[in-house]
Amino acid sequence: MKLATYKDGSRDGQLVVVSRDLAMAHYATGIAGKLQQVLDDWNFMSPQLQDLYEALNRAGDGSSTGLARHAFPFEPARCMAPLPRAYQWADGSAFLNHVELVRKARNAEVPASFYGDPLMYQGGSDDFIGPCDDIVVASEDFGIDFEAEVAVITADIAMGATPAQALEGIRLLTLVNDVSLRNLIPDELAKGFGFFQSKPATAFGPVAVTPDEVGDAWVKGRLHLTLQSSWNGRKVGMCEAGPEMTFHFGQLIAHLCKTRNVRAGSIVGSGTVSNKDWSHGYSCIAEKRAIETIEDGKPRTGFMKFGDRIRIELKGKDGQSVFGAIDQKVVEAA
Repeated sequence: MKLATYKDGSRDGQLVVVSRDLAMAHYATGIAGKLQQVLDDWNFMSPQLQDLYEALNRAGDGSSTGLARHAFPFEPARCMAPLPRAYQWADGSAFLNHVELVRKARNAEVPASFYGDPLMYQGGSDDFIGPCDDIVVASEDFGIDFEAEVAVITADIAMGATPAQALEGIRLLTLVNDVSLRNLIPDELAKGFGFFQSKPATAFGPVAVTPDEVGDAWVKGRLHLTLQSSWNGRKVGMCEAGPEMTFHFGQLIAHLCKTRNVRAGSIVGSGTVSNKDWSHGYSCIAEKRAIETIEDGKPRTGFMKFGDRIRIELKGKDGQSVFGAIDQKVVEAA
């Protein structure tokens, strides 16, 4: 099934069920008002939402109305993040090709430990933004960059869970733009405490979907589909999100819960989707600049400017959008 959260003036919005083709939606009123409620009581609430989802899809093909008699056209612009604020947002760097490129560009080696133990940082989860919300930044000098990723939303997962056990705790998949302010990152990392000011609000796709919605594209914790990124209307990335993901989502979650429990509503990101074949393009500008530095000795591509737009979308094997699109404009903070 596919779930979204509509803006209603509150911090957590209103849960809606969305049809498979993203054409129609229906409020989940009577089952659950917020997505977190569903994650907290998944076994009881998700079958009821699944019934509504199936009725909504039948209504769309004209075969039945039933539970979906109050359906309405789905509008991504009305969406918050599917989970507008979460107990935890942990973003990995599961595509080591990205790490290799960035380090090679500055003549640095990749430590051997990176290939056996995932990189991960804990980001702000109190103020996610919706798929069509503006990216608000104080200055272009900060080095504004998009990062196209895939993420999962979890159930409760016990401390010490194995990667296989962690995979069983994945409830939903979604799309991410993990915005980075590249020119603030070096000084922050030099302090030894990781990202903070260099990671503004993260944006998520219009809907979150259960893994069965992508069929055989979901293979052992990897999503084998193409992630598309378009910057100012020009397609810059057609990156494969599955085959080159060094650490699958089960491994990322197991890393997270090695010494503590992970609670329902935690979100875990893949990190920038990246491919060794440069003809696939890029999922963040920093990688493009790294490639240019490796080839020509210096970067040519600048970071985003006020007024720029970024569109991120992932389509299924049937050519239909899985999550809807993240479509954002960069604007100056008032």
